[in-house]
Amino acid sequence: MPQLSANCDVVQISQLFSRAIPALTNWFRDLSVPTAFADTKLALELVPRRGAEAVDPEELSLVDLYRVHVESAERAAAWLGTMRRAGGSGSSFNSGTLTSTQTPTTAQSHYLMCSMRDFGHTAGGDEAELLLWLHDARRSQPLSERFRVRIARDGFSNYIDRLHANSTLFADLSATDLSRELWLVAWVIRVGRWSGAGSIGSGTGERRGPVARRPLGAGVLPLAEFLRQLEQPSMEKEYTFKVYQCEEKDFHQLHDLLIRKQTNKCNILPGQPNYGIVVALRLLTNQGSISEAVASGATVTAKRGFPDVIMPGDVRNDLYLTLEKAEFERGGKSTAKNVMATVSVHDNTGQVITDCVWGASGIGSTSYESLVLYHNNSPAWGEQLRLTVPLETFTHAHVRIEFRHCSTRDKNERKLFGFSFARLMEPSGATLRDGAHELYVYKCDDPTKLTPASYLSLPSCGNDMNRASASNGLVASFPRSTKENCTISTVLCSTKLTQNEDLLALLQWRAHPEKVQETLLRVLRLGDGLSCEELIKFLRDVLDALFALFSTEDGNSTPHSGTVFLVLVSICSLLDESRFQHFRPVLDVYIEEHFSAALVYKGLLSSVQHCAEWAAGAEGQEPIRKCLRSLGAVFRLAVRSRCLFARATGGQYEDSFRRDVRAALHALKALAQHPHREHLAAAQVALMTSWASVAKEVSSALGPVEAARISASILDAFAANVPAPLARARLAAAQEILKGPLGQEPEARNIVLTTACHHLRVHLARRDELSQCADMLGELVTLLWKKEDPEEQLDDDELDPDVDVLCLNTLDVLVETVLHLIGGNSPVLGSMVAGLLGVMELLKPAHYQRLWSHLAPHPHDRKPLKDFLMRAFLVFRHLIEQDVFPSDWMVLRVQSCKVLLSALQDLAKPLLERFLGDEPPQFDSQLWSGYMELGVALVTSSALQTERWTGKGPDRGGMRAAAGLQVLAVWSRLGAAQLQLIGAAVGALLEITLVGELRRAALGALVALMAAERAATGSARRTEAALVDKLDSLVADNKADDHYRRLFDTVLMERVSTEGWREAGAAFVGCVTRLLERLLDYRAVMQGAEHRDKRMSATVNLLNFYKNEIDRKEMYLRYVYKLHDLHIASDNFVEAGCTLLLYAETLNWDSDQIGVDSEHPETPEWKRKEALYNQVLQYFDRGKCWEKGLPLLRELATLYEVKLCDYARLAQCLRTHATFLDSVLKELRPEPEYFRVGFYGKGCPLFVRNKQFVYRGYEYERIGAFTQRLQAEYVSAHILMRNTPPDESVIAADGQYIQICNVKPVASVHSCPTNAPEQVKRFYAFNDVDTFLCDRPLHKPPIDKDNEFKSLWIERTTLVTENTLPNILRWSEVITRSVEEIPPVEFACETMESTERELRNLISQYTADPTRNINPFSMRLQGTIDANVQGGITKYEQAFLTAEFSRNATPREATAAAKLRRLVSSQLAVLEAALGLHGRLAPEEVKPLHRRLVERFTQLRQNLGPGLARARRQLSESIVNTPLPPVPALDKRSHSIQQNDGYYDESHLYNKPIYSVDDVLEQQASIMSSSLPASDGRECEDAVSMIKSAPPLPCRPKSDPRSPTRPEKIYRDPVDEEVETRRHSRASWSEHDAPPLPPRVSGEKKSWGEAPAVPRRAARSAAVTDERDSGVSIDAHAYTNADDHRHNDLDLVESLRYDEIISMMSEPLRVDEGETPPPIPPKGLGHLSSFDSGHHENGESHC
Repeated sequence: MPQLSANCDVVQISQLFSRAIPALTNWFRDLSVPTAFADTKLALELVPRRGAEAVDPEELSLVDLYRVHVESAERAAAWLGTMRRAGGSGSSFNSGTLTSTQTPTTAQSHYLMCSMRDFGHTAGGDEAELLLWLHDARRSQPLSERFRVRIARDGFSNYIDRLHANSTLFADLSATDLSRELWLVAWVIRVGRWSGAGSIGSGTGERRGPVARRPLGAGVLPLAEFLRQLEQPSMEKEYTFKVYQCEEKDFHQLHDLLIRKQTNKCNILPGQPNYGIVVALRLLTNQGSISEAVASGATVTAKRGFPDVIMPGDVRNDLYLTLEKAEFERGGKSTAKNVMATVSVHDNTGQVITDCVWGASGIGSTSYESLVLYHNNSPAWGEQLRLTVPLETFTHAHVRIEFRHCSTRDKNERKLFGFSFARLMEPSGATLRDGAHELYVYKCDDPTKLTPASYLSLPSCGNDMNRASASNGLVASFPRSTKENCTISTVLCSTKLTQNEDLLALLQWRAHPEKVQETLLRVLRLGDGLSCEELIKFLRDVLDALFALFSTEDGNSTPHSGTVFLVLVSICSLLDESRFQHFRPVLDVYIEEHFSAALVYKGLLSSVQHCAEWAAGAEGQEPIRKCLRSLGAVFRLAVRSRCLFARATGGQYEDSFRRDVRAALHALKALAQHPHREHLAAAQVALMTSWASVAKEVSSALGPVEAARISASILDAFAANVPAPLARARLAAAQEILKGPLGQEPEARNIVLTTACHHLRVHLARRDELSQCADMLGELVTLLWKKEDPEEQLDDDELDPDVDVLCLNTLDVLVETVLHLIGGNSPVLGSMVAGLLGVMELLKPAHYQRLWSHLAPHPHDRKPLKDFLMRAFLVFRHLIEQDVFPSDWMVLRVQSCKVLLSALQDLAKPLLERFLGDEPPQFDSQLWSGYMELGVALVTSSALQTERWTGKGPDRGGMRAAAGLQVLAVWSRLGAAQLQLIGAAVGALLEITLVGELRRAALGALVALMAAERAATGSARRTEAALVDKLDSLVADNKADDHYRRLFDTVLMERVSTEGWREAGAAFVGCVTRLLERLLDYRAVMQGAEHRDKRMSATVNLLNFYKNEIDRKEMYLRYVYKLHDLHIASDNFVEAGCTLLLYAETLNWDSDQIGVDSEHPETPEWKRKEALYNQVLQYFDRGKCWEKGLPLLRELATLYEVKLCDYARLAQCLRTHATFLDSVLKELRPEPEYFRVGFYGKGCPLFVRNKQFVYRGYEYERIGAFTQRLQAEYVSAHILMRNTPPDESVIAADGQYIQICNVKPVASVHSCPTNAPEQVKRFYAFNDVDTFLCDRPLHKPPIDKDNEFKSLWIERTTLVTENTLPNILRWSEVITRSVEEIPPVEFACETMESTERELRNLISQYTADPTRNINPFSMRLQGTIDANVQGGITKYEQAFLTAEFSRNATPREATAAAKLRRLVSSQLAVLEAALGLHGRLAPEEVKPLHRRLVERFTQLRQNLGPGLARARRQLSESIVNTPLPPVPALDKRSHSIQQNDGYYDESHLYNKPIYSVDDVLEQQASIMSSSLPASDGRECEDAVSMIKSAPPLPCRPKSDPRSPTRPEKIYRDPVDEEVETRRHSRASWSEHDAPPLPPRVSGEKKSWGEAPAVPRRAARSAAVTDERDSGVSIDAHAYTNADDHRHNDLDLVESLRYDEIISMMSEPLRVDEGETPPPIPPKGLGHLSSFDSGHHENGESHC
């Protein structure tokens, strides 16, 4: 606020505050809308407001409160829609549940505030004018007048001098106007002298000629985007638009060209092309803001037309003239003229009428000068003017347009050369018609000749030729050329002048009384045409003329009375149309202030009576309908006329007037009751539509009570089955009657209310017109709420008759209707529920007693009362639980709970009085259950949760406690009948225990119920079962926590300890507490994929509890299905099948009972078992666990064959059985890894705390991936890096600690027969296992650093789990654990046995299928022959096969050493056979590697000790039992290559046949029979099965000179020759395949190629070649934990680039005769010493 000077007077201060206060009020009102929007976005309560003020819910009825919420939410949604267009999103409420009362739209004028902020151009040193107006682009015509802003020479407008001189208000814009395609158009006019020969440039050069207005440019701004934001509060926005220029001849249409985007004829005004006109726009609707803008100096720019409403006192007399164009002759001149047109208005004497020409708003003048177009004889101006000629001179006035030539030579010369004129009034008295007029141009060069206006005798245009005869003497003075003319267009906007001759004749009827009837008929037709707007515009004058014609001065009728009445009702019916609804107040103002016909009432009433009597037989019903639609206006005119007459005569003839009114009403009632309604339907609807206004007038004439009776009889006059339009009209009439004066008088209100409620009940029962019924119900509730006088409050026992009528007639059917609507998406649900709650809010105990007596008048007829109570309980419970109102409408929801809490007390009375007894005929358990559920719903209502909502209002906690106390009080009064409500009561009491202040009382009631059941039946089985069921659902609904569990246990134990059955009670309380613990564990992990495993564990705990501890089969099955769904979601198909088997095992093939299974409610037991088996078989098939499905298939086969004799299904079963067997033998299955996981610390969940589990990993899941998965589930857990048992500090810590390591499964002895196929043996080696080994290496002194295998002991931990795996979970708890130490020599034997077993399997596989990828075979041979990392024959010989070891060995170690000696010999023989097979299968690219393997194998045999050499020579003919070296240790990357099943794709040479099938058939001699001797007893069976199952290897050629006694020459040239002969069947290495391992090369013989892509795993060899990383455990396969000490051949591969490897592989290995092989890099064993300090992938052990 500006600082006030000391001498500022009081008037200035008051003016300042008078302007500031409305602005502040509007600001606060506008601020409330974004505040409500922010509340919804922040999930706060919606504050219901009226304007800017929040409402008090205690001062409004619930219906009004609902409507205020709807309005507030809609304002917030409208704001949100505006914000969404600006980038926001969201919604404040669900509009599908809202229904707002449809209020008739009222006329609202909008004002567009436009302020010019800047002008970015100059006019070449001249002044300029900026003309702004609103333009309708679709109709291509202006919508408003023009507003002028003057621009000074320096480019700034004069708004600096006077505030708001640059601002205007475009006034009287209707909603229809704003929906048009509006544009803001700006013309820039240059005002100054000529700057040279036609130049419109910068103005350089000499200034010549007179000052003239010349076109400069134009710009347009679209307003559609701005006007779309009508819902938001008025906000000012700035816009900038550019100015374009074109040739002067096209300037009049430049703005249209720009709007149509036809800019090829125009270009941007030079100077600042990126800048233009800057305007600020603001849309105003508030009258205070408009007045403030006008008071601040803004100019009002009127609309070119009338506003929506023209009140009788409004006077306007404007004629809009547009100076369009002109045509002139050259007149012998070489150049065209510079024509300027001057417009002025004169009277018939030639005198000018001053200040009546407006070129723009706010600027009036005597004349107007047009634009001057340079050298243009056909100027087109398109300039708009407004002529405001006084009404008294308008009749004789004319407009004169003078044409002058502006010379560019003389500074002041404006030479007149012609003129045109147009009369404003036609000879008939009508105003100049709207449209274009082509005027004659008369020549005149002397201005003095125009002064006497002698030219008025001449015709002004072609339509004015009747004056030509009187102009003969003047033709010489004012000659004209037929080629010259001037075109103007006019639009009249006047409330006193008309262009319609028929209407003018009616207004001037006294001039021609003989033509009155003809005039009336023409006016009657006028009301049906397009000129009805003109009729409404002159409403006051027309009505005055009609009433003057209706009756004589003494009140008698005239010959024209009937016709006048028809014209009168026709005009009144026009006002009822939607297009003229804004003019309805005009008639009201006329009747109250301007109507003066005191003698017409009798004629009006008699005309109504005759119209009603003739209606049934009249052929044309349109006049009848118009009369009935206008009844309100007619009766109002009649009553007003009677008042005027009574005022003048002192109240004479009052009885006669009453008789006339009753006669008219009687005729109308007869019309309503007429039996033939088909052709009268429209008339009867019209009667009902206007009856409310009739009743209002009848009330003032006959009194409210009589008017109410007549209205009730009219409403009841129609039959029950009326057409829908008539039914709607009747409901609307009843609603409007009660809004009027009849609703304010008690007796009259009761009469009409009774009838209205009767019809409301009928429509509610039919469920039709529900929207209108909801609106009517809301109006009735509001009416009865407002009528209560706060000073005269009725007692609870005092009966309100109106509320009693409403309750008895509508409450029961209203409850039934809402029950029907709930659950759907009906748009009337919200308003209907608000009406129901509003009715209940009005009820008092006396009303309830009347309702009970009305529904059940006789004690034995209780069914209507019971039905009502059941529906009421159900409806009220749904209203609370389903949140009919949006969640942020907390004020309304709390008020609803308050109403229901009050009703809860009254609804208990009929239950206690009429439905309470010990036996079922008297006691109705269904009713009592419904009451208890309603009370519980109110106690647990989200609207009453003080934890969620903190807004002001009623005490929500107190309301919730009051509801709980009410339920407990009613429960305590049941007595022995409590035993019949155990199920419902237990649930209700448990819900009440959630309220802290009621917990002890509710638990006490629960214990009392258990005691009552024990006293009656000897046990509390029903109560306990109900308690278990309800606890399950209670926890599932997130309504309890661990604190609640502890309090539940404590309080319940206290209560039980005082009873005589304390021991049984304590046991039950302990059982329930354990159940709560498991339920809370389950709920804690219900959400989130990271809690999936925890959720499964909690589910298993629950289903075991329900099965083992309390034997609840239905609950058990419920959690079985939940566990099944969890497994399916995780793709654990085997576990899902095992889960369903839990249920299937409880079923019997011989039972036909119907069980408790919700999935199969009506299916016999054996069919359920069959369906479960089929489902389980599908899961086992998808999980590749076919062995588990075979017993099920055998059971099904027995069922189909023996019991059902269904051979078709038996055949299908057997086919499935065969498919499973084929899949077992042929399909490749990855072998799962197992992990031991220990959970330590108090932070772990109870069901895993300080326990160990064995987990079954997913397919191809290694320990790294498993650890990450487990860490994702236990985010806050710490992974223990050491494998030693945790100490007490870890176990007692508050955090979470997890220990993970690999374990090796031990196959069960009885799981697989000894003669089973290898695939079956491999399956049972990793499945159906419950025993697992975990090896941890340790060194005992003495330690030999050169050979650490001497001191390498193994600490072997044996774990036994509770269940075999796989099972219903992917993990099982460890129940027993034992530890033993394995001596180094025994571990060496295990390593050798494992390696030999693997080699034999490979020989068998590659013999059976020579086309297999040879890469895994090659790597296995290389890892065995060069196996120094994990032992190997040489290291083992040095450590255990020496005389020193034999002398110091224990008997156990000596036995193991002898066994190791045999294993070494056996492995050598197997290696020899394997190399022979490898030589035959190796492609050309692998031959260098093969030769290298042969050399290394030869060196290995030569370096053996004498004892092993002798064994080698003895076993040279048979190598079946030759020991194998241990498996080489590979690092992670190389090991992954080794395990890569799909190392080569199918197109690679390794996957192509080495030889054809015919070659195989020709070579039948088996190498295995001649080269593999029988092994010892341990391996004999495996060797035999291998020989039997493998096809023969290709035979050597007969000329092969090789002998088994000379190993150094076995694999030389013949192999090369054999491979060479098959080279044609091989392809070279593809660039996407990984090469085999490279041979070692020496010297500089290297060439390097491009690296292939990383290989991918394929499925075909997974079962054979998948050597899994064992993580940190030391099993019989490998130790792969130390990255720092792994040195084998693959290390060399990884150290080279791929191009180097390819080059090495492409060159054959050349070894000269005298050259020795390069030395082998030493392979350290240091990694074994770091097992205790390493962690799986990072070097840590996990055993």
